[in-house]
Amino acid sequence: MDGFRYLNNVVTLALDQPTCTGCGRCVEVCPHQVFIIARGKAVLADRDACMECGACALNCPVKAITVDAGVGCAIGIISEWLRERKLSKGRYC
Repeated sequence: MDGFRYLNNVVTLALDQPTCTGCGRCVEVCPHQVFIIARGKAVLADRDACMECGACALNCPVKAITVDAGVGCAIGIISEWLRERKLSKGRYC
């Protein structure tokens, strides 16, 4: 799903950087490289790449990340990806 984007400036992802401990779990679990660690804290490197899956928020031990998982971006991207796969399989089977 590399390169997928939904809409700019609509994602619900928020990072409370002062609360962040810099553990790097968000970097490890994010499928779209939304986060990087800089100066010992997480930074939103590409916020609009977020598909709102919620993995970062679920894995943040200090709850520095919030996101309304499944409110649109993730569902839209996954649905489109599945639709394209179904069409491809139908054509080549």
